[in-house]
Amino acid sequence: ETEAACSSAEELESERSKLSVDTLQFLLFLYVQQFHNVSLRRSLLGDEWPSPRTKSPCLSEKSGTGNKSWDDQEHLAFVQSHLLDILELLLEPEQLSASSHSSCSSLVSLEAVCALSFLLEGTVSNSGTVRPLHKLALRQPCHGLNGYSKGSRTFSLPKLESWLRSSLTANPLGITVCVNAGKNLVRAQQGGGSTRKAKIACSARVVPEVSPLVMMSHVYKQTVAKSSDTLVGAHVSICRCHDSFIYLLSPLRSVTIEKCRNSTFVLGPVEVSVHVQSCDNVKVIAVCYRLSLSSTKGCTFHTLTPTQPLILSGNQEVSFAPFHTHYPMLEDHMAQVGLATLPNYWDSPMLVCRDSGDTSVFRLLPPSDFYTFVIPFVMEGDTTETPGGLPQEYQKVLKKRKQMVKVWQRMVKEAGLSR
Repeated sequence: ETEAACSSAEELESERSKLSVDTLQFLLFLYVQQFHNVSLRRSLLGDEWPSPRTKSPCLSEKSGTGNKSWDDQEHLAFVQSHLLDILELLLEPEQLSASSHSSCSSLVSLEAVCALSFLLEGTVSNSGTVRPLHKLALRQPCHGLNGYSKGSRTFSLPKLESWLRSSLTANPLGITVCVNAGKNLVRAQQGGGSTRKAKIACSARVVPEVSPLVMMSHVYKQTVAKSSDTLVGAHVSICRCHDSFIYLLSPLRSVTIEKCRNSTFVLGPVEVSVHVQSCDNVKVIAVCYRLSLSSTKGCTFHTLTPTQPLILSGNQEVSFAPFHTHYPMLEDHMAQVGLATLPNYWDSPMLVCRDSGDTSVFRLLPPSDFYTFVIPFVMEGDTTETPGGLPQEYQKVLKKRKQMVKVWQRMVKEAGLSR
């Protein structure tokens, strides 16, 4: 919105200079990127985010669900093994040099623990109310455990690490809990293939105070459509869905699409991000704040987004095209999540990988291959056309096709054919 209101490059630069992020949070953000590193040099670079092919020796065989797509116990083991590295990353320079000799005297600032809330949050005695880490750490009963000193407003590094390590648990809002303890969602529309393996569940019943997690898995040769209060503000995880059409027509918080193929996903406006990973030949149609993709092949993205789509590593034959559909409540849902039609950077993807100079990874869909998409459901609402319209070159192609159809219809009518 700020960029759209700027009338000159100087004004735009001035507005951008006012934007900033917390330095320590940004360090943590950079650090967690290595969770997803897949490298032939992994033995030199350290561990990657838990691989489904490896199991932690400290875990029992019965931990988790056994499904290699969502083993929350593996994630917990990975975070615990890197906890000291994360804490040392937040130390002041003089504290860091001391910690290399002896961590017993190192102190962690309150500012650092506040930054750590970027990654960690929790509850008191499983109360259900989720709080950021620093608010939990500042509670009086915890001071003796985490070594907090009111005078210096610092924490003892070894005590803080010990307290965190003993308190960490598998994500209670994760997919494992969602599947085991959440409620099954009734599908509004479905048809076609087998439903034996299909899982569609919601964690709203588990922890009502936070945004629900909706998990969809193993939907095969089906059409699934849903628009309900259950989806509003939800984090949606879609995994291993094949040869299907999935419509989620509500304002969403975030969406992850993983290991899917030959499917079409039509999403309501997404407030934070859509991340697509390890998918083949899928089409994603969405208004979203952020789009990112990694390890995809032959995928097409019809988006309306105020940020540049991020092309991470491992993608092939990616196509970007303008958002090209609507449903009656679309503009109301866009207002709910704070998304507008301008700015729109669907056609300006950013390559975030080693081969950043290789633009052959993606293409903008040629207008000759462009067709509008119709959402085939009756709903109440005021939206009757694609928000923001279509780029001129795509409008010309559609107009030309309409004229050709009219010419053909007139030719048939005037031919005087018998039945």
